[in-house]
Amino acid sequence: MDDTFKYLIHADVAANGVVERSDVVGAIFGQTEGLLGEELDLRDLQQSSKVGRIDVEVSSEAGQSFGDVTIASSLDRVDTAILAASLETITRVGPCRARVDVTDIEDVRQAKRREVVERAKELLGEAFDESITTSEEIQAEVREAVRVADVTEYDGLPAGPRVGDADAVILVEGRADVVTLLKYGIKNAVAVEGTDVPDAVAGLTQDRTVTAFLDGDRGGELILRELRQVGDVDYVAFAPDGRSVEDLPRHEVVRALQEKVEAADLPDDERVRDAVAGDATAGTDGGTVTVEAGTEPEGDQRDATAASGPDAGADPTPEQEGADPDTVPEPAEPEPDSLAAHARAVVGGETDSVRLLDADLAILDEAPADGAAAAVGDADEPPHAVVLDGSLTQRLLDVLAEHGVEEAVAHETGELVKRPVEVRVRTADQLAA
Repeated sequence: MDDTFKYLIHADVAANGVVERSDVVGAIFGQTEGLLGEELDLRDLQQSSKVGRIDVEVSSEAGQSFGDVTIASSLDRVDTAILAASLETITRVGPCRARVDVTDIEDVRQAKRREVVERAKELLGEAFDESITTSEEIQAEVREAVRVADVTEYDGLPAGPRVGDADAVILVEGRADVVTLLKYGIKNAVAVEGTDVPDAVAGLTQDRTVTAFLDGDRGGELILRELRQVGDVDYVAFAPDGRSVEDLPRHEVVRALQEKVEAADLPDDERVRDAVAGDATAGTDGGTVTVEAGTEPEGDQRDATAASGPDAGADPTPEQEGADPDTVPEPAEPEPDSLAAHARAVVGGETDSVRLLDADLAILDEAPADGAAAAVGDADEPPHAVVLDGSLTQRLLDVLAEHGVEEAVAHETGELVKRPVEVRVRTADQLAA
């Protein structure tokens, strides 16, 4: 289109018969000739480039023809409107009776402004992705560096920074397990580094409350047998069958520690792992098995300590009365069974976290809210839904769409320029309404 044209005349044409484009153009020239005088004669206006070519698209169906007519004009608004009105005087196209209706006179400059706006929206959503992604990557890298830096040593063994002064400790198999627990805010784990349990670990078990948290395989059973021979283990927890502690998402770590059992109740033979699984399924008699506060990944990170047994519901002992209130066990709550329930738990609970759910609304993983994009990208299986205690940004929404997430619930939504149709977006308030 020539940049000098200011308006576009749009008209519909209908004919009671089969006609072609040339018939429509001929009717326009023929039936408007001399109608408006020499100054607005269509042929003269075209020759002087005040009116552009006549664009016609026409199709026929069931013995009738229908088409669209577009004429570009550089005349002023009044003359353009007069020219447009003259088109409606046409009564025949070729040999057929016809009708022309002007549907719109479009301001080309307004159309260009719309194009500018649409392109600006695209640029806003896409052109800055690289810098946003870079910022998130920097944040994730710094967080990971902090977590790794938190790995200290206890008598030469990899350990969390609280092992030296915590009343309760968690014994794991290797350094990678310590790093995993640190990632979830658990700072009182120490690695035994194999089946040859060091004397330092054996001595540690004599004056601390000790939970052995081991891989769900034969190696984990062998380490537990040696720990029970050389040390004093109070509680035992295993990763799910065939899996390692270092590979578990946060919610599975928390669940395993919540379902730990008293070591004194376990057999000494190879059936020990089955016994732990059986007790976890049946529940404990006379008390609850919980993991203490301390598995929060951000903010006030505390130790994950052990507490269970038949006296869990009894009056506190003198030792318990003097304990840190953050380490007092709390009953484990049932997992939410609806999206609204998850929203109440995550958003209503002001957890500042994100929860990833599968198609059955079971928890796949949890992470800090500002690490939501990384959590979705690193998930072992694509989440079906994401519940976020925070603001859903355009960047995060794009990541959800890219990884096949179908539902997103957030405390609030940011300025979303593009809403992928494959992701259903709602706030927690909308879900509760």
